[in-house]
Amino acid sequence: MGSTPLDVRDEQLDAFCDRLRTNPEPIEFDGLRATASDDGETFAVETPETRTGDLSEAELRGVASEGDVAPYVTNWYYWQEVVGHRGRHRRAFLRHAEAAHEHAVPERYDALESGMETEWGEIVVTATLASAGRRRYEIRHADDTGVEIGELDAHGDPLDAREIATYDHRGRYRPLKTAPSLVSGWVFPDLDGRDAVETLDVFYPASVANWNLEREGDLDVTHWRETAERQTGIYDVIEDLDPDAVEWVAEACCVDSQCLKRREWEYDGGHGLEADGGAGAFPCREPCSLVVAAARKWTKLEEEETHTYEFDLTPSEKEQVEAIVDAVADGRTEDIREADVYEGANRYRARFLRAKRFDEDGNLSGTPTKPDEDGMDGHHGDHGDDH
Repeated sequence: MGSTPLDVRDEQLDAFCDRLRTNPEPIEFDGLRATASDDGETFAVETPETRTGDLSEAELRGVASEGDVAPYVTNWYYWQEVVGHRGRHRRAFLRHAEAAHEHAVPERYDALESGMETEWGEIVVTATLASAGRRRYEIRHADDTGVEIGELDAHGDPLDAREIATYDHRGRYRPLKTAPSLVSGWVFPDLDGRDAVETLDVFYPASVANWNLEREGDLDVTHWRETAERQTGIYDVIEDLDPDAVEWVAEACCVDSQCLKRREWEYDGGHGLEADGGAGAFPCREPCSLVVAAARKWTKLEEEETHTYEFDLTPSEKEQVEAIVDAVADGRTEDIREADVYEGANRYRARFLRAKRFDEDGNLSGTPTKPDEDGMDGHHGDHGDDH
């Protein structure tokens, strides 16, 4: 053990002794084993480092409050009495946050003194050891790792996360809470386990529960076809979206650059999607409302017939149009400097292309989008010098 004092409190010793006296089953937890005699008068305690037996209650209290046994007793008390078993998803995550199934209690306690970090989307959760074996949790944006708490906006109420998560750094509303656009500059410096998990669930709704359900093999996945078939009203049209278009939907929306969840839904139970599902810590069990809303628009667009258009572009201008589409799709337009005119999506290069190739009505190369409506016969080769 390191420098943190392990002051085993009377309430912990009382609970430990009461548990042994009132329940004939031995205590077996994280390397600790404790038993009581049939008459409840003597006790035995074992850890990987210590074995004692034939103890009176007074002696049991002494053994449990010092030396190698004390960490095991406080660890038992924290998990069994403080955290308990009522919120199994919360308990599973908090155990995960200190790698409880991978390290023995003394190793964990040493690591917890300096803090054990868990990444959760764009968030870092740090678990630390407090007095008497209690745990405390800090939550902050990953971009603020290493920043002093005094330089960040400190919060203590889990519901404060709702306001933090509402807008991005440009003040734009975030319709998708798992988009990688969470603002930084804040910290929840001192939370108990319940508030820590509640804060995470405000930032990323249902992420802890779905993560644990997947661990337990009980994640209920709803695939695209089932989602589409149950839509009503204006959204029932998405049932008409063909499998290729669903593939494009997944490629557009369900990758790490757009969403921090890991897509687990497929086209249906027997047909997967080739699009990368992402590498997020927590799963996406069904197409979200944003995907459904976007799919409605794409369903309408996919109903349009294709047309052949002719445009006059130099090879560099063709590549520039492609670069503009890529930059917008990847969200890189803000990163392109005004002076970087070698970048195809540079604002001044785009303005030059517009000035050169767009007519006064905004048509590329003077080619209308719907030539028949402009009194033309649909043969785009008749536009002459406008091409």
